[in-house]
Amino acid sequence: MTTSSDIKQLPLGISDFTRLARENYYYVDKTMFIPRLETTSSYLFLVRPRRFGKSLLLNMLKAYYDVNMKERFGELFGHLWIGSNPTSFQGRYAVLHLDFSQVTGSIDELRESFDSYCGIKADTFGERYEKLFYEGFADDVKRLDWATKKLNFIGVKAKEYDVPMYLIIDEYDNFTNTVLNQHGENIYTSLTHGEGFYRDIFKLFKPNFERVLMLGVSPVTMDDLTSGYNIATNITADAAFNQMLGFSEEEVHAMFCYYRDAGCLTGDIDAMLDEMRPWYDNYCFAEESLTTESKVYNSNMVLYYLSYQIRNKKSPKEMTDPNARTDYQKMKKLIQLDRLEPQRKSIIYQIAEQGYIDSTLVPYFPASDIVKFDNFVSLLYYYGMLTITGTSGFTLRLGIPNNNVRKQYYGYLLEEYNRIRVIDHYPIDHAFQQAALTGAWQPLLQLVADEYEQTCAVRCLIEGERNIQGFFTAYFSMYPFYLTAPELELAHGYCDFFLMPDLRRYPMVAHSYIIELKYLKPEATMAEAESQWSEAESQVRHYATDTKLPQLCGPTQLHLIVAQFRGHHLERSQEVAQ
Repeated sequence: MTTSSDIKQLPLGISDFTRLARENYYYVDKTMFIPRLETTSSYLFLVRPRRFGKSLLLNMLKAYYDVNMKERFGELFGHLWIGSNPTSFQGRYAVLHLDFSQVTGSIDELRESFDSYCGIKADTFGERYEKLFYEGFADDVKRLDWATKKLNFIGVKAKEYDVPMYLIIDEYDNFTNTVLNQHGENIYTSLTHGEGFYRDIFKLFKPNFERVLMLGVSPVTMDDLTSGYNIATNITADAAFNQMLGFSEEEVHAMFCYYRDAGCLTGDIDAMLDEMRPWYDNYCFAEESLTTESKVYNSNMVLYYLSYQIRNKKSPKEMTDPNARTDYQKMKKLIQLDRLEPQRKSIIYQIAEQGYIDSTLVPYFPASDIVKFDNFVSLLYYYGMLTITGTSGFTLRLGIPNNNVRKQYYGYLLEEYNRIRVIDHYPIDHAFQQAALTGAWQPLLQLVADEYEQTCAVRCLIEGERNIQGFFTAYFSMYPFYLTAPELELAHGYCDFFLMPDLRRYPMVAHSYIIELKYLKPEATMAEAESQWSEAESQVRHYATDTKLPQLCGPTQLHLIVAQFRGHHLERSQEVAQ
């Protein structure tokens, strides 16, 4: 019988692998990727979005390779895949583990802060591995006054005493991204080019370490530092490592079954996965994995949801972890969303409004070239704002991975609209509730249409139907009750909006909606308007024949709505009989 003390704790926010093992935390086994890493290259570089478990992976690898942890292999890894399949490199290395997110301070103090951090890590390394060198080695390291001197000295002595060393770098680009955003390209370039101190220390890595593994969120700094990755093999888009970070569907299911069997989790696990999938799943990091592997979940979001279910015996009303808002703010700063020129703004609008964009993924590019189309789209992909969803000719189709990310795009659109004109949300809040509970959809549609007309009368962001769709999508996404699904495929067509009731969390919702928006140019004739209207009626009736709609709508009453705009003005709206 399982007792409460035997049940594994959820590792929410824990990235210390030895602590996970010591204190009985649940660990999703990623050790089967160790042999793949070893046989790919001695010098590796990998980019993944935030909150996918990068720090925990690196901490696990440190414990695996650390010569001082060799005797604890059975304790730490015996129950994992690698426990039965150890490689010859297990417990072989003196490991230097650097985390550059720890480098802080003002721009004037940055060099001193960086040198101090690296110096302390070098001193600790000397103390930890002195027995592999000679008595007094640690004191000799401490006596040197610069981190570069310390690392050079360690490298020379490692060769002299035949000590193999492994360098692991987490958040390699954390503080340089901050510098680029807050202090501009000139200051950033001074760090990463020429005789910049950050470039200087990177020159020491490959000559002095037998193996190097670096992880970050963007390839930009690496390109500027090394002129295109001559320091390491980039495995970011390698299918062999597609599921090394994040959780696969199978891993999520196994975790939920564990807590159900332990008596901690109640309810239908398949229903929980159905609820999570639109919010946390659908990441793919390699084109070859599109058809060969399940998509990847954001691991931190899964843990957030599971923790809430265990504590409260129900789903969270807010499906996005509140802590992720900090990540969104960081991402906004890194992409400089508040300072985008028209070309990059139009890319954001296009993605938000149609859900995808076709582009080539650029493996590396300097900071000075971020403004180029493919580079900017690629940057959104590296930050997790896009993922590989398919192909389009010779290019990739990069789509919004899930609702969690979609809300970030819509949040950006709302901020843009509110810069033009501050909108009073209270009347729309009330109208949205009435549409959900009583089926009174006309006030909601008219209010949003009025706001659209007044906002776009000040400044037209993008002409045409796509602009209207973006505006409505942004505002519909603000409210609960529904999962707003723009461009959902129904009966082999794509409806403009399907307001799908979120009955698991809001069982009181009684009405669902398919909405077709049509745009007329101001000079369009009445005959053109009638022809378009007739076409729209046929479209929504056809969408309503989709066989999966009864399951999606549940017991709610489905309304088919057509709304026709002439320019910015809602000219006509009507419910269509099925």
